[in-house]
Amino acid sequence: MKRIKIRIKKRESARDLPLPQYITPGSSGMDLYADVDDELILNPGEIKLVSSGICLSLPEGFEGEIRPRSGLALKHGITLVNAPGTIDSDYRGPVELIMTNLGNVPFKIKRGDRVAQLVIKEVIRAELVEAEELSETIRASGGFGHTGV
Repeated sequence: MKRIKIRIKKRESARDLPLPQYITPGSSGMDLYADVDDELILNPGEIKLVSSGICLSLPEGFEGEIRPRSGLALKHGITLVNAPGTIDSDYRGPVELIMTNLGNVPFKIKRGDRVAQLVIKEVIRAELVEAEELSETIRASGGFGHTGV
């Protein structure tokens, strides 16, 4: 398994929160913790920005993907509006989560709750080459349910 070192800075408001961490040896995502005052209520249909309390310095050639936690999504309808969110290698600001409640009841986010995951991914930079024609495939331009239900 490839490993890289990533510099991380806690925001002043998050000094008491743990650093993101892998919960099990096989985890690909590190849990992110809610840096909120005591608690925050996320009502059904509402979108709120929730701080993770950290800033990152990702090496060039890597990105951070912010993903919802599956248990929160299944049990409560809590997800991220822009999933997966992207943290570019040249971004140094706070990692914030655009959270929404797709459930039917208000959801309480308490300080220090695990609310999202951070996955570090290697990036491949594409070089686009304009063309008059594209190679043919069996699928061609079929999309949006073209293979049936």
